[in-house]
Amino acid sequence: MRNSGLFGGALLAIHLLAAILPQMAAAATHDLVLERRAVNVTGRERVGMLINGQLPGPTLRLREGEDAVINVTNRLGENASIHWHGLIVPPEMDGVPGISPGYGDGIRPGETFTYRFKVKQAGTYWFHSHSSGAQEQLGIYAPLIIEPREREPFSYDRDYVIMFSDWTDEDPNRIIKNLKADSSWYNFNRRTMASLIQELTEAPNREARRAIVEDRVTWDTMRMDPTDIADIGGLTYLVNGQSPERNFTALFRPGERIRLRFINASAMTYFDVRIPGLKMTVVQADGNNVQPVRVDEFRFGNAETFDVIVQPTEDRAYTIVGEPIDRTGFARATLAPRPGMVGALPPHRLRPLVSMAEMGMNFGPKGYDRGTPLPEKDMPGHVVPEMPMGSMGGMSGEQGGQGGMSGMQGRGSMPPDDQSEMDRRMAKGGRQAKKPTRAPATPRMNHGTMPGMSGAPTRQTAAWAQMAGMDHGSMAGMDQAGSPRLSTPQAGVLASVHGGVQQGHQAYALHGGEDMPNEGPLVGHGATDPLVNRTGAPPGTRVLSYRDLKALKPYPYKKYDRIIEMRLTGNMQRYFWSINGRKFSEAQPIVLQLGERVRFRFINETMMPHPMHIHGTWFLPDVGNGARNPLKHTVNINPGATLDVDVPADAEGPWAFHCHQLYHMEAGMMRKIVVQRQAAAQH
Repeated sequence: MRNSGLFGGALLAIHLLAAILPQMAAAATHDLVLERRAVNVTGRERVGMLINGQLPGPTLRLREGEDAVINVTNRLGENASIHWHGLIVPPEMDGVPGISPGYGDGIRPGETFTYRFKVKQAGTYWFHSHSSGAQEQLGIYAPLIIEPREREPFSYDRDYVIMFSDWTDEDPNRIIKNLKADSSWYNFNRRTMASLIQELTEAPNREARRAIVEDRVTWDTMRMDPTDIADIGGLTYLVNGQSPERNFTALFRPGERIRLRFINASAMTYFDVRIPGLKMTVVQADGNNVQPVRVDEFRFGNAETFDVIVQPTEDRAYTIVGEPIDRTGFARATLAPRPGMVGALPPHRLRPLVSMAEMGMNFGPKGYDRGTPLPEKDMPGHVVPEMPMGSMGGMSGEQGGQGGMSGMQGRGSMPPDDQSEMDRRMAKGGRQAKKPTRAPATPRMNHGTMPGMSGAPTRQTAAWAQMAGMDHGSMAGMDQAGSPRLSTPQAGVLASVHGGVQQGHQAYALHGGEDMPNEGPLVGHGATDPLVNRTGAPPGTRVLSYRDLKALKPYPYKKYDRIIEMRLTGNMQRYFWSINGRKFSEAQPIVLQLGERVRFRFINETMMPHPMHIHGTWFLPDVGNGARNPLKHTVNINPGATLDVDVPADAEGPWAFHCHQLYHMEAGMMRKIVVQRQAAAQH
């Protein structure tokens, strides 16, 4: 009897295990179809590239520990691909044409590729095309949610995906051609003569006017524009495929805890995100749990994700605001207790300008390992070696370092003769100078040929010609007497600047077409903090920083084995982007040894932020939290910043590594990383 009972119990246990185990490991088969469909985002019908006929594609839900099976059928009429952004998968399943083994040039037209991989993680992710800029820009992207095997360390009553993206009615291939013809093609906020007059008129005092003039001259000398903070402005910004006018709405009951899974699936847009009237508690970053941190707003770059918990207590609508950093519109959604309610849309924040401190002027190789099999040098036209320079915007000398300006002198950057002549004209007034013709196309980022980038006198530029003929005497608040030689303004002077016109079509519709002010140049500061985001938030606002992100579970900590230099470089005028002075087509792979930990020393030599993404493993940005530094698949590198990021080389194979600004990657800011075992002879 006893034996029979034991046998029966064992048999029952076997049957239970047989029933449970397949459910734990096996997954439902998912079918995705890529095809062209007519879409109407802006009121005009265009042809998009969609997943299962949706924009964005349908949310794909997996479970941690299951064996995923996903069939992707290509009906686009061109090669296509799907990459599982942030997922740790075998290299054969990573979906990168030309890099993923056995993947070739992707999925051919009319064919189906089956992805099979073990789901090893949980959290909020997304997937998208990795074949061409056009495919992702036109709709080949969708959310990917992985349910955890264990109970999550935070609770919530409702759960919404908030996927930001940007849309254009223009052919993305035409966008690339336009940018190569003129990198400022889509900069609707370029500084003009009229804006200079307005800036000088509204300046509160002589010191502010001097800062404005010196700032203008410096930028003109370098053939750059501090308003050029985004390559493409005036796009239509979407939330879950809905324009601001269509207003995606997430419902709640007052007092409920709402989980919002923010995903930046845009092609080219950084968003500043806030919900006026609500605090947000960040609980995940790039799919990984972090110690809860309460903030008012955050900035996130392309491909980053943040999960937050909010708890609205009032019976009213709240607006979810995603403002692009160039302030040319809004992505907006509404949290509301009932359908049809619309939250108020706040006014635009001041449009930021790039400062000389952010530019850094810390150009050229630093002498670290580049990680390539053979020695590698920069190609011409990407960067400039460090050299002595005249004072720019009142910055004082700092040697190297994070954005340090090597060899800076303490004098003004204007040559004495030209300065005296300008002072006389400013005092007496004069005839309006003839508007100069546009300067010839000179590579903006080719600093090696830039006039004024040494201690030699600055040449007379278009800005000089314009300012020389201005009737400054008639401006309100301008001195009538001759001005003394320009001097270095005090540190921290923020010129009150209101130049530039807000011309983005969506901004016009949403903001009444008003001219939009911008921040003035922040003068007199040295290196900027690489982890601080200037969102224009009022004092007292808590803006999320990477320093605030502490991993809930510590990652095994070890000291890095070597430093690899990762300078983010390019030539804005000719619109190509690169890493260590070489475009992807000209570069060797970066080779890592399986099991080592390397430190990527990112040095951004450009005037734009870059969201850098690595496939197959994680980034560990060194933000001072030791073993609790956050795990991220995408890390933002601010203009002029230096940031150390550790990379555990724990996944063998070839992997992609690139900027996730879509057109930056298309134009060359990408590398292949090979993680390989040590040769047998070396053991």
